[in-house]
Amino acid sequence: MAADPKMRASDDDRDRVASALREHYAQGRLTVEEFDERLEQLYASKTYGELAVLTSDLPGVDLRKLPEPAARTPKRREGEDLSPLAAMWAPWAIAGGVNWVIWFIIGAANDLDFPYPWPLWVMGPWGALLLVGTVIMKLSKDGKP
Repeated sequence: MAADPKMRASDDDRDRVASALREHYAQGRLTVEEFDERLEQLYASKTYGELAVLTSDLPGVDLRKLPEPAARTPKRREGEDLSPLAAMWAPWAIAGGVNWVIWFIIGAANDLDFPYPWPLWVMGPWGALLLVGTVIMKLSKDGKP
């Protein structure tokens, strides 16, 4: 623990204690209610002394030796590999598909008198920009200027 329990704790200190509390909860030392209550107290804590009280009845908790908090990145499903190109083109395809479905419903509702194909104005400029970006990405990967 810090030399002075009145010393103010940082966000990283609170994240380390939260990580320790999660581990103790996962190991069955804390109930859901205790875990939630301690998390509420944790994020209201301002000093090392207040942090120490939250972990004082748990074994082996030394705030200086706690592991770094886990990175806050979303986990991908196993086998899911979304390339940058797929990440660029997928929203375009979804938005275009939705627009074409709406266009088709409007035309079908008017006794198959389909209106001007306005989804082209949604997909066209956006697709052109994506195409330029794709070409630039491919050229830069190949080492060409």
